[in-house]
Amino acid sequence: MKTRPCAKINLGLNIVSKREDGYHNLETVFFPVPIYDEIEIVEVPEEESSASRCTLTISGLPIEGDPEKNLVVRAYRLLEKRSPLPPVHINLIKNIPMQAGMGGGSADGAYTLTLLNEMFHLNIPVTELEEMAATLGADCAFFIQSQPAYAEGIGEVLSPIELSLDNYTLAIVKPPVAVSTREAFAYIKCRKPAKCCRDIVQQPVETWRDELVNDFEESIFPQYPAIAAIKQKLYDLGAVYASMSGSGSAVFALFADELEGLQSHFPDCYTAVL
Repeated sequence: MKTRPCAKINLGLNIVSKREDGYHNLETVFFPVPIYDEIEIVEVPEEESSASRCTLTISGLPIEGDPEKNLVVRAYRLLEKRSPLPPVHINLIKNIPMQAGMGGGSADGAYTLTLLNEMFHLNIPVTELEEMAATLGADCAFFIQSQPAYAEGIGEVLSPIELSLDNYTLAIVKPPVAVSTREAFAYIKCRKPAKCCRDIVQQPVETWRDELVNDFEESIFPQYPAIAAIKQKLYDLGAVYASMSGSGSAVFALFADELEGLQSHFPDCYTAVL
């Protein structure tokens, strides 16, 4: 069976407090974006299975690191602890930019949970899948349903919201820069925002520029001026709103009109117009 994990952007991101467990409480609005990875899961006969029972092949964008630590494999292992699973081989095609703040790895892990649940008729309810996904990563729970949601806690406490950006052109630009999430949090200043991002996104998009912020920009932009320059360039091109997504390094922008020639303005970057 196959599935297509989507990407996400953060509409506002406020780091409100440091937790006793070392993590941070945040407030953000997750919004799904139609850029997709591809996952295929194939059941393997017991007599042909390897000792690991879950093997992974990756194509598309290269992924560094041990495949055993990939969230796709970790999702299988997590589900296997709850319900007996047959051995499988998983094919993963990476299209979502990595280290971009777009949740590609988290989406892969969450969609693997939902596909295994469907494929082997495990009948695990959505709420339990979300709880399991949250143990894989802070924003994994969002991808169980991939619907616009206001998130609290470390990103796992979700409240669905009604939000459409169909009247806008979405542009995404990711420079060849990798931002460490650990590094991003190391310099963050925790504070409660004057107005919650959940409320701001219900206002006209034209008001977002003055009110909707990503707290990571304050610490990331001085360290990576190329990211700050992309945001400013998108505004120069006529964006109604622009922001870094997550802890970066992708920047997204909303345009009221159609957008052409984005790649020509950012020749060394990954770009998408949606």
